[in-house]
Amino acid sequence: MALPHIFEVSWPDPTKLGVDSKSAAILLNEAKETFAGHLGVRSDEISFLGEPSLGFYLALSGLLSPNTRLVYSNIDRMEIFAIAENYPNLQLATSTSGEIDFKECTNSDVVSLQLCNRETGIIQSGRPTNCAELFVDATASGTRIRLPGNWSAALWDSISWAGPGGLGVLAISKKAKWKNPLPHLDSRVNPGPTSLPLIVASALAIDSWVADEKNLAEKISAINSEIRTYITDKIPNADLAPGGADHLLSASFLYVNAEQLVTILADKGFAVDSGSACNATNMQPSHVLAALGTLTQGNIRLTIHHATSFEDVKIFLEVLEQTVAELRA
Repeated sequence: MALPHIFEVSWPDPTKLGVDSKSAAILLNEAKETFAGHLGVRSDEISFLGEPSLGFYLALSGLLSPNTRLVYSNIDRMEIFAIAENYPNLQLATSTSGEIDFKECTNSDVVSLQLCNRETGIIQSGRPTNCAELFVDATASGTRIRLPGNWSAALWDSISWAGPGGLGVLAISKKAKWKNPLPHLDSRVNPGPTSLPLIVASALAIDSWVADEKNLAEKISAINSEIRTYITDKIPNADLAPGGADHLLSASFLYVNAEQLVTILADKGFAVDSGSACNATNMQPSHVLAALGTLTQGNIRLTIHHATSFEDVKIFLEVLEQTVAELRA
């Protein structure tokens, strides 16, 4: 379905009774079925959010009560840190490889599990089983990692499957003891409407992305290895964060200003990020890298997309090496 046609057929309000609205409702239900199939949830467990980060609050605040303890890690997103300030909490420390040990959890806790760290690509292999409710942050993993069987609520970001930005997918398990933390008069999780064109476009994107991932995963892994090898062998005083997911990578360079590095690379045609992964405008040292004991100075974060080619990477690495040397001079 072409993008102009998406806007043409999805402008009506799917909650109304007109003919056009009924067609829009069919589109919405089809999109929900598409997401449900790829994400491993039921279509009636899915809600859409115009602001993905709102999902952290909706999911966790709905699972928590005033006396319930929230257990999370020191490499979770800052949205989790902010929520934890309002409840009894336990912050678990990561190992230098990024692993979290959930043995301190109890069967009365609400636990936050980050499947994949979107700054470093670290994949969390541990699964908390001794908890009352489990929130799963799948915003960086997308469809790559399946939900654990005991999930209560889960959040995805459309951009993780190359879909449009500004769309979050929140799933609340029918088995979860979740209560809507927002003022509400009905059973809707999100009180306001979410753009149907974005939802339909994202559903098309996830279909396409999953099909491409089967064919391109090996290439993405090879590109990740090439980048790591080049930086290790060619650029002195560089530090690579532990990895896991092949599409994400974090590298830091001693004696280099991160903001200058990002700006110069952008001027040369390469878009990279730095600082806290929770806010692209925040150039402060990353709490994730600090928790891992990894160099925080001169940090850049890379995302390897399906369209990234080996030639693109070769040129980028040569430019990166030259730019780091110039900034250190």
